[in-house]
Amino acid sequence: MMLKLKLQTGNLTSVSEFFLLGLSDDPELQPLLFILFLSMYLVTILGNLFIILAVTSDPHLHTPMYFFLSNLSLADIGLVSTTVPRMIVNIQTHSRVISYEGCLTQMSIFLLFGCMDSTLLTAMAYDRFVAICHPLYYMAIMNPRLCCLLVLVSFFVSLLESQLHNWIVLQLTCFKDVEISNFFCHPSQLLKLACCDTFTNNIVMYTAGAIFGFLPISGIFFSYCKILSSVLRVPSSGGTNKAFSTCGSHLAVVCLFYITSIDVYLSSAISQSSRKFAVASVMYTVLTPMLNPFIYSLRNKDIKRAIRRFLSKMFYT
Repeated sequence: MMLKLKLQTGNLTSVSEFFLLGLSDDPELQPLLFILFLSMYLVTILGNLFIILAVTSDPHLHTPMYFFLSNLSLADIGLVSTTVPRMIVNIQTHSRVISYEGCLTQMSIFLLFGCMDSTLLTAMAYDRFVAICHPLYYMAIMNPRLCCLLVLVSFFVSLLESQLHNWIVLQLTCFKDVEISNFFCHPSQLLKLACCDTFTNNIVMYTAGAIFGFLPISGIFFSYCKILSSVLRVPSSGGTNKAFSTCGSHLAVVCLFYITSIDVYLSSAISQSSRKFAVASVMYTVLTPMLNPFIYSLRNKDIKRAIRRFLSKMFYT
């Protein structure tokens, strides 16, 4: 495969293509990886699509909590669709080449949806805080205007983060290699390939990542501290159980998302093993979006009822 490169003192400038090394070089594992990731992708798309269709088709679910949930499912579809289809096509066609422009585009969209997951989870935590701590004012506070505003803020904050990382990568003028040790383009991997001094860029990138990660976590932590304080003041155990039951699914998704995302963050910053980073990326980009619909639907009677009603209506029609 010809790469359009200009050689300059052993380094590569004007790179037009990168090679995505993927998860394994073993030819015997490629069919297994193809089936595994295709299955996981289809399950993720169908699961999140069912959540969106169930929420939009059932008037009983037209509440702030489910509005945020449907947007979270939409972000999860975008996140997994940014990386997995490309990997599946690469395995099937035995080609691992991605253009420079395609790499930057994939990286920007991936960061956009990844950050949206984080900010939407924060909005959902705030929704639970208002519902439990201020139930009498819930519908007045969480009105449709505020809900739409929170989603728009989530989008623009995520767009800001993705474009900041994109700007950092655009500052790189040359690369010492074109092989990316992952199945998608990630800014930390591109910085490692740079032949110039990237200390300042690394500081800016990881500081921005820490800030954009710390603020949502702080919001979620504050919300649940207030929720816990309010729940402990509920005299009856029935009220306590009811309050916690509305937060259980959200807490499970928050833990799954942040454990995997922090693992990716630390792997890129500390670990020297490219395979470990790739495996951590799979947990974050594929496993989390796939499990979210199951976490929200298995213990949620409203979602299960809405999905059954939607499926029966679809098959009846």
